Amino acid sequence: MSAFVAKVKERGIAHEPAAPALEMRDVSVAYVAGAQGLVGPAGNGMTADGYALKDVSFTVEVGQRIAVVGPNGAGKSTLFKLVAGMLKPTRGMVNVYGRVADKHICIAYVPQRSQIDWSFPVTVEDVVMMGRVGQIGLFRWPGRRDWEMVRASLARVNAGHLAHKQIGELSGGQQQRVFIARALAQEADLLLLDEPFAGLDVPSHEAIFEILDMLHRDGVTVLVATHDLNMAAERFDQVMLLNRRIVALGPAGVALTPDNLLQAYGGHLHRVADEGQVVLVADSCCEEERG
Repeated sequence: MSAFVAKVKERGIAHEPAAPALEMRDVSVAYVAGAQGLVGPAGNGMTADGYALKDVSFTVEVGQRIAVVGPNGAGKSTLFKLVAGMLKPTRGMVNVYGRVADKHICIAYVPQRSQIDWSFPVTVEDVVMMGRVGQIGLFRWPGRRDWEMVRASLARVNAGHLAHKQIGELSGGQQQRVFIARALAQEADLLLLDEPFAGLDVPSHEAIFEILDMLHRDGVTVLVATHDLNMAAERFDQVMLLNRRIVALGPAGVALTPDNLLQAYGGHLHRVADEGQVVLVADSCCEEERG
């Protein structure tokens, strides 16, 4: 791993040697009105018995790049919030590098752009400096090394020229690059990106993938939630097909079979014949992820 991405942190907790980057065992999340600030009736991203995720188990090795795909309300955002320590499972275990998830400062979570208040008056370099809080500690001023990390992180995502701009003035692709720079400044070993390509043009997609390729060389583990099945198949080591339970996890050719897709997407996909080949046709467009 690059020296830029530190393996052992000054703060937080040390990683267990040889532990996987992420491990979930028998994890379920039941949404109850008022619990953890979340509300919602069954049927709005939940199973009929009130679970947003149920009996989820998987392991992610260090340095893997995994696409998480599934229909609207499948629990992709819920999964990421569990890993980031923002939610606690109703039951089950979530470990990051061998330790409980909510004790780490090495996890960087970038939510969907629609969940961020872009009108908040903050500059790009201030956003990236927020990634240093775990290293600096609360109520302490950043030092020279912290500002050096901010500048270096922005340079790595080709955004140094944006440092003094307001974050709301940037394009969608630039905003995503800035939030990845924040993860770099955080010295994150595990990066969670929730729908980072939504609403972006092809050049912006490629710019982000160049950064993800760089992080892959550094040994950073990356999970990306996306609705784009073709992108998931072509650009990621493995694909997790999720619909409140894990339908499949593995290389795209194993995970994204017609039977698995029909099982995950249910009534949103229909199997039709096209000159002897199986074709799956969607009957609705994608909406913003709710679960």
